[in-house]
Amino acid sequence: MAKPAKNTICLWFDKDAAEAARFYAATFPDSQVTAVHKAPGDFPGGKAGDELTVEFTVLGVPCIGLNGGPVFKHSEAFSFQVATDTQEETDRYWNAIVGNGGQESACGWCKDKWGLSWQITPRTLTEALAKGGDEARRAFAAMMTMTKIDVATIDAARRG
Repeated sequence: MAKPAKNTICLWFDKDAAEAARFYAATFPDSQVTAVHKAPGDFPGGKAGDELTVEFTVLGVPCIGLNGGPVFKHSEAFSFQVATDTQEETDRYWNAIVGNGGQESACGWCKDKWGLSWQITPRTLTEALAKGGDEARRAFAAMMTMTKIDVATIDAARRG
C-alpha cells in the first residue's frame, strides 16, 4: 500500500464531490479517482451511508473532495493553474471546463460547474512574464484583453 501524501488539498463540495472528481480524472492526464468513502454516521450535510469523501488526483496533485453540504462555496481565492504547451491543449482544457456547465472569466481564468476556479495558462505567457521588461509588459497587456488565452497573440506580443 502506498504511503499517503503528507499534504493533500481538501476541496469542499455540497454533495457531488465524486462527480467532480470523475470529471477531472476524465479531463486531465495523470488524474484518477482512487477511493470513495461513505459516512459512518449522520453529519450536518448528510446521513450515514452517503458519500462523504472522495480521494483523487488532478494532474498528479493529491486531493480529497468532502461532501460537506452547502455551507461553504468555492471562490477565486483558490484555483488550479494548469500549464499548457499549445493552443490545442489550452482549448481542450478550457472547452472541457466551460462546456461542462462552467463559465468563462478573464485572463485565462474559468470556473467549472461546481464553482472551482481554474487558470488555463500557456507556458509562453508565464515565460514572458518571468522575462520582465518590455516583453513582459507587452504579453501582459495582450493577456488583459483575453478570456481564454490565445497563444499566437501572446507570442506576437512577446516579439514586439
